[in-house]
Order: sequence, then structure tokens, then C-alpha cells
Amino acid sequence: MTSTPNNEPTLADVIEKLDKLSNDVEKFNDRFTNYQQATQWVVQLAFTLIASATITVIITAVLRK
Repeated sequence: MTSTPNNEPTLADVIEKLDKLSNDVEKFNDRFTNYQQATQWVVQLAFTLIASATITVIITAVLRK
């Protein structure tokens, strides 16, 4: 009589996989935070450039008269 190996995951296996998933979620959250901050910086830069260009056009128009 041959016995088949037990392929059921043990509690230790489940805990190990949960720890790995937890680490992956933390990495994803860090990456998401970095992308969010970078996007916010780009938006602020764009508004600053638009405001600077607008002020330059207005000042140039006023000084030419």
C-alpha cells in the first residue's frame, strides 16, 4: 500500500503567504504615494508656468502702452 503525500497547505504556509502579501501591499502603497506626490508636483509646476506666462504677457502689454 502506497501513501499519497499530503498536498494540503499547513498553517505555517498560509501565514508565510499572508506575510508576503502584506509586504507586497506595503510596497504598492509606497509606490502609489510616490506617484501621487510626483503627479501633484507636476500639476503645481504646470500651474506655476501658466501663471508666470500670464503675468509676463500682462506686464508686457501694459508696459508697451
